[in-house]
Amino acid sequence: MSTASNVVSSDSIQIEEGLSILSIPLSELNFRFSRSGGPGGQHVNRTETRVELLFDVGQSPSLNDEQRQRLLARLGGSLDSEGVLHIVSSLTRSQLDNRADTVARLQVVLRRALHRPRHRVATRPSRSSREQRLHSKRQHSQRKQTRGRVDTED
Repeated sequence: MSTASNVVSSDSIQIEEGLSILSIPLSELNFRFSRSGGPGGQHVNRTETRVELLFDVGQSPSLNDEQRQRLLARLGGSLDSEGVLHIVSSLTRSQLDNRADTVARLQVVLRRALHRPRHRVATRPSRSSREQRLHSKRQHSQRKQTRGRVDTED
């Protein structure tokens, strides 16, 4: 299942935002590489496979003011003091795979943060649903009334 929200072209990533598509150039993403922790022998000690993706939400020219405010508000706990989003991956032994993982996770985080929930229109329960609810309450009440202590004295 391939959707527009999962598209990564050679020079940008695209995030589906409602009816429009937000395109962020890869030049706005900064990557830092370091050695992964944990067991793994010489490979872990010699290669820098851990990837940290940095995306500056506060200064990104790809975002309009509304998108920026929404992201700053919804990702507040995930951002550092300068408004930079950090995403880290060290799942695999491949730096390339970890880099792709961080970009995919960035897409998911931004798509969720930019999502506008539908406005809920309050409705009243129908007459039949009210009657059905009251009927089930009466049945439940009667079932409980039949329960009680059993007299063992004969």
